Amino acid sequence: MKTEQLPTAGRRVSRRSLLQATAFGTAGVALTPALSAGRAFADSGPEVPPIKFFEFEEATISDLQARLKSGELTAHSLTEAYLRRIQEIDKTGPTLNSVIELNPDALSIAESLDRERKQKGARGPLHGIPALIKDNIDTADGMQTTAGSLALVGSKPAQDSGVARKLREAGAVILGKTNLSEWANIRSNHSTSGWSGRGGLTKNPYALDRNPCGSSSGSGAATAANLCAVAVGTETDGSIVCPSSANGIVGIKPTLGLISRAGIIPIAHNQDTAGPMARTVREAAILLRALAGSDQRDDATADADSKMQKDYTQFLDPNGLRDARIGVARKYFGFNDAVDALMNSLIDQMKSAGAVITDPADLESHGKFDDTELLVLLYELKADLNSYLATRPDAQVHSLADVIAFNEKNKDKEMPYFGQDLFLKSQEKGTLAEKEYVAALASNHALSRDQGIDGVMNKFHLDALVAPSGAPAWLTDLANGDHAVGGSSNAAAVAGYPNINVPAGFVFGMPVGISFFGRPWSEPTLLKIAYGFEQLTKARKPPQFMPTVKISS
Repeated sequence: MKTEQLPTAGRRVSRRSLLQATAFGTAGVALTPALSAGRAFADSGPEVPPIKFFEFEEATISDLQARLKSGELTAHSLTEAYLRRIQEIDKTGPTLNSVIELNPDALSIAESLDRERKQKGARGPLHGIPALIKDNIDTADGMQTTAGSLALVGSKPAQDSGVARKLREAGAVILGKTNLSEWANIRSNHSTSGWSGRGGLTKNPYALDRNPCGSSSGSGAATAANLCAVAVGTETDGSIVCPSSANGIVGIKPTLGLISRAGIIPIAHNQDTAGPMARTVREAAILLRALAGSDQRDDATADADSKMQKDYTQFLDPNGLRDARIGVARKYFGFNDAVDALMNSLIDQMKSAGAVITDPADLESHGKFDDTELLVLLYELKADLNSYLATRPDAQVHSLADVIAFNEKNKDKEMPYFGQDLFLKSQEKGTLAEKEYVAALASNHALSRDQGIDGVMNKFHLDALVAPSGAPAWLTDLANGDHAVGGSSNAAAVAGYPNINVPAGFVFGMPVGISFFGRPWSEPTLLKIAYGFEQLTKARKPPQFMPTVKISS
């Protein structure tokens, strides 16, 4: 649910530059000469100790279910294997640091699901499948939910979030919680993605000195590193899409209201949503079905049951690009020559696969709603966080003001690298009845919808828009904070429309993604296109946990 950086004009703008002004490849993709040269000059730096063989590396849900059904495998043994993998990769070895807490009940839950399978059969495709969820998603169990903040340590939610409830109903084994950019990256304009006071710094599994992006940093890194079968992230703007791109995985930011937000530590109710993060489009589609649906605790999901699909995998067509009308949102390009070269090559490949390409197909409102987006986020953060904290009576903080005071009192642990300037700006805002807020929200919706995604899609009769998800992951810099460039998440985020990132290729040794976004409730169309693209390019390759990727001239 969580905002990472707010992009415009072909650049991914950090919270820092947004306040000061307005505005990341996998082998198997055909590369232009410029991009090929870029890859030739990338080397992996020092070697790392060999990683132990993992039986379930890149295993799909279908693979795992076939072995569970045959009795070759049990949920208990599978869960044990993933827990060992977490110990070997996350806590020792490369020390990825993507998992903030393990579920002490994971093995007993898996054992119970094994008994149920023998007695009644499997509930569905997620029965016995190990999953990780972000540490801003409530679970009423032996785990905490803290958004990475020490302020919420020791307090436990009274009930499961809608997301956790859906996962349990589907028979998934919640392995644990993933680290994140603290408070989902809304605390400061100078933050480092993937760092939290409670969880420390998460690393990018492709190069351990690179950033995993955020705010769903741990979910992205853990999924890429095969520490789980699938994971759940949250997004306000870019926080599923960006870490999915930076970690070479698939991420779905769904239509606002398709998945319950109840019990998720919020930023802004007009943009917050949970979503699937997986290694393939099919796995993401399976998880999307499990998470989707109405929830009496979230009014935004009132239409979810009528809009959702019983099986999103039915739309996965290897020829999904054939006759698909796709518009190139060209103004989201231009932030990185090698990324542009890759994207242009991929667009040509999509044409060859039968896609009908309109280029350019730019949003009329491109770059016009950055200021109002941030304004709405600041207003809603105060209101929504205060409401959420009221559900945690045993916590030591009960309002945004309390969190600010806690951080100040514990600044050596909570603010060793960056402060809380955005929290302070939010605290200064009034209620959601303020004319400034009401006008900004109306402007956001008009600019991102009628004058944005809907406008350009209607004009050119499009099925989807396409743009680069971002640049290669940057070097983590705790002293100066994030310095990412590029991104295309903001229009779909502000509109509340769906957006799917798919691995697109390698640029200078690091994965980058491509985004397909479109109208509300168009997940079936986007999944068809995304799957067609994935099968055409087969771009994902698992990480090797290199210390660094060096770029030579």
